[in-house]
Amino acid sequence: MSARVRRNRWIAGGVAVAVLAAAGVATAVLVTGGAAEPGASASASPTATPSPTPDRPSPVATPTATPVPTFDRAARSIDDPNSIWVVVDKLRPLQPMDYEPADLVAVPVAHTWDPLLRREASDAVVAMFAAAKSEAGLSLASNSAYRSYAAQQNIYVGDDELTARPGFSEHQTGLSIDVGAESGTCSLEVCFADTPEGAWLRDNAYRFGFLLRYPADKQPVTGYQFEPWHFRYIGVELAAEMRKTGVTTLEEFFGLPAAPAYQ
Repeated sequence: MSARVRRNRWIAGGVAVAVLAAAGVATAVLVTGGAAEPGASASASPTATPSPTPDRPSPVATPTATPVPTFDRAARSIDDPNSIWVVVDKLRPLQPMDYEPADLVAVPVAHTWDPLLRREASDAVVAMFAAAKSEAGLSLASNSAYRSYAAQQNIYVGDDELTARPGFSEHQTGLSIDVGAESGTCSLEVCFADTPEGAWLRDNAYRFGFLLRYPADKQPVTGYQFEPWHFRYIGVELAAEMRKTGVTTLEEFFGLPAAPAYQ
């Protein structure tokens, strides 16, 4: 869900916040403030004058193929909601649509509303937040984490550009978290990307198995605007592979159709 719609709800009197709080759902209100070139030979031979060569046709560029993981992709499913690689977007709802993870746990980190995540993702968040503090002196906080199907029904306002439909939200997987600065600076705002916290997450989240799910230049692929605060747990193995290949969306990595809109 975008920062704009969240702010509109708060300005309208906090109705959405009250609904989410009553449902026990995490909301988004922050209440606190190459290999090296070989060396040259010792002596160089005189350079001969090149002979003319016939014109050659320019090489034809070949399409970029879908990256092939160097690990066993068959070991994980992108369809099973219990898989940490499950892909959820506007063309790929959860199956079943009211899926609820069986291993949700409370995430023991600074937060606005009590965050829940699947256990593996929770452990990764704790490690990531601790690293941000020890390595860069940065204090992070959870702004929103797991949201149930029913909670998504409560916050869906009918605008597909701003909120995910129930059953289509990554937050329902228990693998996604909205992260901000504990100070609240640029919380759930695009300007978060320019804060020290946002920059650290951008550069380091993959080390802990997280993907910046909605990049600035990929709205035609993901269907969502730039959200520098929204991170999706996919495991260290896949996160490192995507980092190495330079592919920034799950849709492109797995050769799936772009999902700019619902069918």
